[in-house]
Amino acid sequence: MNSGKKILLVEDEIHVVSFIQKGLSEDGFEVSVALDGLTGLKMAQQGSFDLIILDIMLPEMTGLEVCRQVRSFDAKVPVLFLTALGTAENVVVGLDSGGDDYLVKPFKFIELLARIRSLLRRSDTQETETASKENTYTFDDLELNDYNKTVTRAGKPVSLTSTEFRLLLHFMQNRYRVLSRVDILEAVWGIDFNMGTNVVDVYINYLRKKLDMPGSGKLIHTVIGMGYVLKEDNEGTA
Repeated sequence: MNSGKKILLVEDEIHVVSFIQKGLSEDGFEVSVALDGLTGLKMAQQGSFDLIILDIMLPEMTGLEVCRQVRSFDAKVPVLFLTALGTAENVVVGLDSGGDDYLVKPFKFIELLARIRSLLRRSDTQETETASKENTYTFDDLELNDYNKTVTRAGKPVSLTSTEFRLLLHFMQNRYRVLSRVDILEAVWGIDFNMGTNVVDVYINYLRKKLDMPGSGKLIHTVIGMGYVLKEDNEGTA
């Protein structure tokens, strides 16, 4: 099913390149490789790729800068960051630079493949769907327009990455429902099992930082031992 899908892998660790290239090629992907950031950027400019896998720490030009440059001429191609820097702060920087998802080294190939397939499914859906112009969701002082892909709170625009947008949309479509981490992984990442990753918690914390504004109550709450819920700010949740 992956026949014809072209992936650009920008990674300077040869053993990682070999591991990823072998696995993806066996799964039917066409994989092009760049060993430094500058070469990766040039290949992205000259070629047409369905997805880019981008290490953050690269020679010549960092993966973050490569992603920023790519976004200046291609806003849609999915970008998956690989990083040995798993702290939330580094993840935030990667998402701010235009990345769609991230994976912390070391990782299992099955997890990489799941992330890739999820990103490609989303990209294919976005290209073929005909969303209604009336597809607007409101909750409290928060408004999300799924046609224009815009979000405002108290009338002020909120800038979200594509993954954060899908996460918020899932909450808006399931207001007052407690969503488990597995629920969220399946709906937002297309992964129907818990891989032991904290990706859901990282994205929710970052989304909260963008949504929580002075004078406005918290909207996404933690239900201890169960998951998260979108509801008005009151007692009983964190």
